[in-house]
Amino acid sequence: MSGRLISGARELPLTQLSERVERAASALASIGIGRGDGVALMLRNDFAFFEVAGAAGALGAYSVPVNWHFTVEEAAYIIADSGAKAVIVHADLMPVASKATPAGVPIFVVETPAEIAQAYQIDAAQCAAPAGAASWNKWIAGFERRAPALADPPGAIIYTSGTTGRPKGVQRVPPTPAQALALTKLIARAFGCYELLVEQKPEHIVTVVTGPMYHSAPNAYGGMAVRTGADVILEPRFDPEELLALIERHRVTHLHMVPTMFVRLLKLPPDIREKYDLSSLKFVVHAAAPCPPDIKRAMIEWWGPVINEYYGATETGAVVFCTAEEWLAHPGTVGRPQADVKLVVLNDAGEEAAVGEAGDVYARLTTAGDFTYHGDDEKRRKAERNGLIGVGDIGYVDADGFLYLCDRRNHMVISGGVNIYPAEIEGELLKLNGVADCAVFGIPDTEFGEALCAVVQAQPGARLSADDVRSFLRDHVAKYKVPKVVEFRAELPREDSGKIFKRKLRDPYWEGAGRKI
Repeated sequence: MSGRLISGARELPLTQLSERVERAASALASIGIGRGDGVALMLRNDFAFFEVAGAAGALGAYSVPVNWHFTVEEAAYIIADSGAKAVIVHADLMPVASKATPAGVPIFVVETPAEIAQAYQIDAAQCAAPAGAASWNKWIAGFERRAPALADPPGAIIYTSGTTGRPKGVQRVPPTPAQALALTKLIARAFGCYELLVEQKPEHIVTVVTGPMYHSAPNAYGGMAVRTGADVILEPRFDPEELLALIERHRVTHLHMVPTMFVRLLKLPPDIREKYDLSSLKFVVHAAAPCPPDIKRAMIEWWGPVINEYYGATETGAVVFCTAEEWLAHPGTVGRPQADVKLVVLNDAGEEAAVGEAGDVYARLTTAGDFTYHGDDEKRRKAERNGLIGVGDIGYVDADGFLYLCDRRNHMVISGGVNIYPAEIEGELLKLNGVADCAVFGIPDTEFGEALCAVVQAQPGARLSADDVRSFLRDHVAKYKVPKVVEFRAELPREDSGKIFKRKLRDPYWEGAGRKI
């Protein structure tokens, strides 16, 4: 491997990364971690993320990324539900990790790097491993290198959206070599490295990992970039001008982004946007959330026809794809099914929808292996229809076979590329004294695509303010799950069954937003 990992002023050649992965695999094996086990990562984008994930995979174990924004309650659920047998954490996140990790599960601490501390304004005292804590770096240094496994690693268990209660982990069944190759081809096309990785044509990729790797897409993208031998630059925290500077300085060729990043880039003053040389860009792809057509068109005008898009889910992979040229000819589309992908839209009668008719989107890479939801096979069965997988999206297909997304059946909110499930927030909010009932849903947001709105019905005589609601939720859920807008109603609209008619609350916000329902 000729590539390297770059973070701030630090560099790690991929040859050295391979050595550290092999030592880490020996270390994890020494504490009994093997095939089918889980290793939790509560890490920001750092060299150690790749070390832990690679070492777990070499043992046939799953890496389990934990969103480091999580509260103790949220992190504890993921660690316990996944059955993780070890936790690797950045030093400044130890106050949460130490409380969230079950007794008897070992914790290994990675010093928080200076560039991450600067990006998140973390005090230097929090960046070192606490006294008595086991150091990841010192631990793995004491082990001999382990020969890499020949079989394809099982990958990560990514905890993704749910409609009720807690999220569930998407766990892939260990694939056959043919199935692993099929999935590799699907992802490689979407990430712009098909010719290099599959056809083995020489090309050197330089990329920036712009999103947190506890999310499915950045996780897969970062792993694929290392696999190609790329130069992989880790941006500690997305900053629009810094990204432009990185593109110019390193002659970046490939990027994976979300629409929120486009919005922030376009908000830069013209003189800043024109300051940097972006001519090295060959392939930029975005996903994770709907991109407003005017934003996408403006990005294509600025960066040229290098901007591509895919649609998929953690469960399905990137099943739909389109180039800039295809999008310009079909504005608003997310693309057409990739090779070996079967996609159908089913109407309310369960029949294949007509052209232009909205319905539930089901898709699957027919040549890939299967998955389940960790510990919830029943939920897995409910996701399948006629052998295809649905994740709650509503859309329609035009006469040329291009897919357009309209809404999400389960009302999941995607804010800045982050999946948020309102049921979890509603469940916490109902614990607040004075709240009789509530509804949380997504509303249009220029920067993030969607923002959260909470409508609260207070108990008779209760005195609650929007600040009371936000203050309470900050102690129970991650900051990004705290609603931007809080309203109060004397009565919430309900269906005949008594269920809150959330659409009546949500629709006024979306009038004129351009979605076809």
